[in-house]
Amino acid sequence: MTESKMTENRITEKLFYQDSHLREFTAEVISCEAVKDRYEIETDRTAFFPEGGGQYADTGELGGVRVLDVREENGRIFHVADGPLEVGTTVSGRVDWEERFMKMQQHTGEHIVSGLVHSKFGYNNVGFHLGSEDCTMDFNGEITGEELREIELEANRAVWKNLEIQVLYPSASEAEHMEYRSKIEIEGQIRIVTVPGYDVCACCAPHVKRTGEIGLIKLTGMQRYKGGVRVTMLCGVRALSDYAVKQEQAADISALLCAKQNEIAEAVHHLRDECAGLKSQIVGKDRKLVMYQAEMVPDEEETVCIFSDDIEGENMRLLMNKVLERERKLCAVFHGDGSGGYRYVIGSRSADMRPFVKEFNAAFDGRGGGRPEMVQGTASGNEEDIKAWILEKAGNMQ
Repeated sequence: MTESKMTENRITEKLFYQDSHLREFTAEVISCEAVKDRYEIETDRTAFFPEGGGQYADTGELGGVRVLDVREENGRIFHVADGPLEVGTTVSGRVDWEERFMKMQQHTGEHIVSGLVHSKFGYNNVGFHLGSEDCTMDFNGEITGEELREIELEANRAVWKNLEIQVLYPSASEAEHMEYRSKIEIEGQIRIVTVPGYDVCACCAPHVKRTGEIGLIKLTGMQRYKGGVRVTMLCGVRALSDYAVKQEQAADISALLCAKQNEIAEAVHHLRDECAGLKSQIVGKDRKLVMYQAEMVPDEEETVCIFSDDIEGENMRLLMNKVLERERKLCAVFHGDGSGGYRYVIGSRSADMRPFVKEFNAAFDGRGGGRPEMVQGTASGNEEDIKAWILEKAGNMQ
């Protein structure tokens, strides 16, 4: 395929600016170039919005091929597709409307929230990202949780008013006397998007026609970020989907706790307190078990080797120390089994355990170390073999 002759100053007609709700269109293929395993297709006009203003590009179909991405270069728009199109032909295009509408809901909602934050606190939106699951707004100042809830309520009031979104293209002289938000320095023609009474902002992306189309604005999270805050937001279909998921989860939790859905937080607090009490009881019982285990060791045993399924973690060290209180040569405590391996704690009040554990690890594929009086780690082997090895080596210790 060959690229048709075209002047350097040719600019693609941007149908998405004429009608943000345009889903289908026809256009002439101006050029088609293979780039790796994709094709970059240029048409004389398009309803596909390229990536810009924090909003990712549209997808859809063009002349029977799939549009995977869209980019703009010097006013010319290129569709990145999975197949070629013949130059000079007239083709039909179809934008993935559900995705486009969702993005317009998020982006218009961002304008309202950013405008409110700017007017109330004087903070600027210094970063906006419309991701695949949510969108985030970065403000260069701190906002409290209560203030964020007030912003959310005011933003939804703007939705309920069903205000008409206005788009202006002021001249350079007119723009000089206008007050509007902008995250970047703009050269050339400025496109101003206005939500009457809430925001005036320079923006290149398509938006809904009226605020009522946003449906709902929900601010789902906030965290400190680079001296300010990062606010996470869901609008419209995304907010509805999020609510559906949370409602389903709340219903499941409600059933598990045998509590009403609007009382599950209280039930979880009660469950947490109950678990904390049970944990405290278990700790007390574990300590008693350690004491009983230590008392069961015969006084004549100088080298003690204990394998236990019940005693683990900190209690292994506690048991070792209780056994060593009776002036024994060495105490080794193991938890685990022959197939999965053991955790061990080995200690002595009279011998340096570091050389001992080095030999032990070599003999039983172990890993670990520690201080002269106590070592710990993991090892593999048969219980009888481990016990026999320890008794033999401990018997030769000075």
